[in-house]
Amino acid sequence: MEDLLSKVKRVHFIGIGGSGMCPIAEILIHRGYQVSGSDAAESDTLKRMETYNIPIYLGQRPENLKDAELVVYSAAIKPDNPELAAARERGIPCIERSVMLGMVTARYPHSVCISGTHGKTTTTGLITSVLLDAGMDPSAIIGGKLPKIGTNGRPGGHDKIVVEACEYVDTFLQLHPWMSVILDVDADHLDYFKNLDNIVKSFHQFALQTSGWLVYNGDDANTLRAVAGIKNAKPVSFGESEGCDYRAVRIEDCKGAREAFDIERRGEDLCHVELSIPGRHNIYNALAAFAVCDILGVPVETLQKSLHAFTGVHRRFEILGKFGGITVADDFAHHPTELTATLSAAMHMGFHAVWAIFQPHTYSRTAMLLDGFAEALKIPDHVIVSEILPVRETNTYNIYAEDLVKKVPGAVYRQTFPEIADYVMAHAEPGDLILTLGGGNVYECANLIVDRYKAQGKA
Repeated sequence: MEDLLSKVKRVHFIGIGGSGMCPIAEILIHRGYQVSGSDAAESDTLKRMETYNIPIYLGQRPENLKDAELVVYSAAIKPDNPELAAARERGIPCIERSVMLGMVTARYPHSVCISGTHGKTTTTGLITSVLLDAGMDPSAIIGGKLPKIGTNGRPGGHDKIVVEACEYVDTFLQLHPWMSVILDVDADHLDYFKNLDNIVKSFHQFALQTSGWLVYNGDDANTLRAVAGIKNAKPVSFGESEGCDYRAVRIEDCKGAREAFDIERRGEDLCHVELSIPGRHNIYNALAAFAVCDILGVPVETLQKSLHAFTGVHRRFEILGKFGGITVADDFAHHPTELTATLSAAMHMGFHAVWAIFQPHTYSRTAMLLDGFAEALKIPDHVIVSEILPVRETNTYNIYAEDLVKKVPGAVYRQTFPEIADYVMAHAEPGDLILTLGGGNVYECANLIVDRYKAQGKA
């Protein structure tokens, strides 16, 4: 498999408009491959691919394959997809996106792959931003849109690539990084992993596949389990505790739940950093980014300025606007640990009241982590819970949104986004924050609220 890209020149992507597919296709175009693709519907990413003047087809038909020598398909593509079925019939090699990601990443001498249950997208965005500021021209594949580049990936030079490494269904085990980052290891995706021990084993395997540097959270017990006994890569730890190679010391809470701290490297004072993104959890994301970029040779002054200038990635405490004194924001948090971090930050930002609109994401996660979700949702002033988003599941868990609402005093359930918008807009007051939270399409609820406020002339 590793050699496939050396043997072909014409690559066809089924689902090329997908956020995970588009950056890979762009990198191949910049490396001289002849790329084509198809998708079921128009999207911003599909429009982005059309600017390359390559063959792009709306709708999926066998004839779209033309003379493709390799077919790449996203995880969402079903086996009976007409293009996939035709390619297999014709004997064209077909590989899933994660396999192609591994092949592409292996072509860079300095691949930096960022893993962890929480914080991957923010940290991948941070590292990419710093390397851009340092003039290092990285290629990048990020799990969310980075405002600095306006997209979720970029084809850069042929030396460095920064990749978000997702653990779900062991996708990240397709990667063999030069430098890997483990931000944290927590119980998630239990529909696949079943228990925390299996998650730790997968992260351990990811660490074993690293050839150069292993940058890890020295304060996280599960991460320490995952990196125990690793000898194939040079270990570098970050955290707040003594003994970490890169430490945040003299931490100050600043206005708006933003953090300021000094960074030490093995006991040596390096610089003072002030973050522009809220939440104590971002100290760890910033430390990881600092360690990676310091190892890559970015000057400390550039690092200091870049970390301060970074304002986040799409759907990570993204402020959508202020309307008549009411702030509307959206966040991707979909796990109790993430909800706790985001809501704790929100409660320290000086708002009159915080309205949390939460969309549970998958039946399995909601059922298995129900008590954790309930505890996290006790943090804000007001809570509205929507219907559970099933994603790929059927409700074999016999779990309902009302089960969560019952565990959170004062919480209310509203089934649809228009009903939620009606409720929150009838009750929110100037000085309040309305914050949508979830890994699904709850951002549509935030957009609906924004549009309604604009229609009222409150923009």
